[in-house]
Amino acid sequence: MCNCCSANRADIMESESFKKCVDFHGHICPGLSIGYKAATEAMRRLNEERSPDEEIVAVVETDACSADAVQVLTGCTFGKGNFIYKDHGKMVLTLFSRNSGRGVRLSMRPNMMSPNEEHSALIQKVRSGEATKEETDRFHELHSQRSRDILLTPADALFNIRTVQMTPPSKAVIEPSEPCFICGEPTMRTKLEMVDDKKICRGCL
Repeated sequence: MCNCCSANRADIMESESFKKCVDFHGHICPGLSIGYKAATEAMRRLNEERSPDEEIVAVVETDACSADAVQVLTGCTFGKGNFIYKDHGKMVLTLFSRNSGRGVRLSMRPNMMSPNEEHSALIQKVRSGEATKEETDRFHELHSQRSRDILLTPADALFNIRTVQMTPPSKAVIEPSEPCFICGEPTMRTKLEMVDDKKICRGCL
C-alpha cells in the first residue's frame, strides 16, 4: 500500500465523525466501517447534513454493526421515528430527504464483506471461545486490517447505488397514555388493544 493510501486511511480513522461512531458502537470492526461508508456516501449524494429532527429518514435492512454508524452520522434514531429497521438480513441503506424529496439506496455488492480463509476460521474460533491468545491477537489484527481497508475502498466498489422514490413515514406523533387493564402501566393510547371492552397493552396480550 502506498504512503498516500496509508495517510488517507489514517485521516478517516482519526476523523471526529469516525471516532464518534466508534465511541457509540464500542469498537472498530468491518461492519462499522461499512456503515460509515454507506452513510457518508448517501449523505453526500443527497447533499444533506446530519438531521437534528426528522429532515432525513433512514431505512436499514440489518441490525448488525453498520446500523450504529448510520444512526450517528445521519441523526436518524428510533426515538425520533426516522430510523426504520427491516429484518431482511441485508446490508442495505436507503436514505430519504424530506427537504428535497430525493432518496438513495445503497446495497452491498456480493462478497465485499467476505473474510479470507484465515480470518473466517479465526472468527469461528473466537466466537466459540476456543481461540488461543495468539489466535485471538491475530483475529484482532485481521479484523482491524479489514476495517481499515474498507474505509479506503471507493463507495461505488462497495455498493450498488441508485436513486429511489419513496413515501416517507409520517412524522412522530405524541399520543396520551392510558393504563393497561392488566398491568396498570401507562401505555400509548394507540398501542392499546381492546379485548372484551378492556384496554390491554400488547405486552399483556
